[in-house]
Amino acid sequence: MAEPFATALCLGDDWREVAGTLASGLAGAPGRLGLLYTAEAFAPHQGEMLAALRLRTGVEDWVSAAGYGVIGAGEEHYGQSGAAVLLLDLPPDGYRLFAGGSEAGPELAATESDWLATASMPLALTHVDPRHPEAAGAVERLAASTGGFLVGGLTAAADPAPHQAGGATGCLSGVALSPAAVEIATALSQGCSPLGRAHEVTRGKDNLLIELDGRRALDVFIEDIGEELAADLRRVGGLIFAALPVAGSDMADYTVRNLVGIDPGSGIVAIGEAVPEGGKVLFCRRDRETAVGDMRRMAEDLRRRVEGRLIRGGVYVSCAARGPNQFASPETETEIIQGTLGTFPMVGFFANGELNRDRIYAYTGVLTLFL
Repeated sequence: MAEPFATALCLGDDWREVAGTLASGLAGAPGRLGLLYTAEAFAPHQGEMLAALRLRTGVEDWVSAAGYGVIGAGEEHYGQSGAAVLLLDLPPDGYRLFAGGSEAGPELAATESDWLATASMPLALTHVDPRHPEAAGAVERLAASTGGFLVGGLTAAADPAPHQAGGATGCLSGVALSPAAVEIATALSQGCSPLGRAHEVTRGKDNLLIELDGRRALDVFIEDIGEELAADLRRVGGLIFAALPVAGSDMADYTVRNLVGIDPGSGIVAIGEAVPEGGKVLFCRRDRETAVGDMRRMAEDLRRRVEGRLIRGGVYVSCAARGPNQFASPETETEIIQGTLGTFPMVGFFANGELNRDRIYAYTGVLTLFL
């Protein structure tokens, strides 16, 4: 009978002491694959921490990443020094590590073609260095070449190697997990709520929205945000965002991007990503009420999907702009997850951006459950 995965959390400023405490907490626990998430301060010492964990636990295969805070033991530790570990008790053929540059996906597909054919749409827990100029393309190629479903996030990038897999790093690294070895359920929570329908970019240049639906972009923007905010456009910063609908999504999915600027004279609205003419854009609002509501929706959706099943473990990756910036007890992200799904071993980190399917998101939370 399957048992919950082993997990451990330790806070502290000394990476040696933290690694030792984590190893002690995992003593005797079964597992073949380890996940280590550390705070940003420990990013330079990930290799040393992993070496200590290998020696003390006997687990050879490890994946690690550094973020702006760690999640473990049902707690969120944003901006604090520490680390969390999850040991996955999987068969040897249940996973494959990967790491490298922008061609990491095609290389994995070439070297592990037989395994990928058997695994059939593996889940790829992926960590990405956001400083790499080809990060977005590498993510897309990994998904396309392996047929995998990606989850994970962009790491805190103060260190040259903020993530590792099997001792290697690069633009991205992680582990592909076979659904035949462990059943998986995953879902995404948006931190924003759409204010209206999607609009067609009928005139634009790069990231400048000049006309939407044949009208001045600013006029459409003002209609969507309402009279109260339109009376003082200085208030929209940090509250209103642009969203790009995901083509082909059956879940009204979208990726959120910042508003960069508004020019009342020309009526141009600038956003944080280029949108071609003919593309779609909508505007959304980001606040605590919206975030909590969608977090509850995501947790309830997963509860229905896994009802009656043992949750052996989980990984939760949350945007650094969420956490204490958007949630507060008794409705933090982990409290909502546990209140809906119960207590189970879960680790994670606060990221620069989140991965879901084949793209990079922002202001979202991605929860993955192992059953």
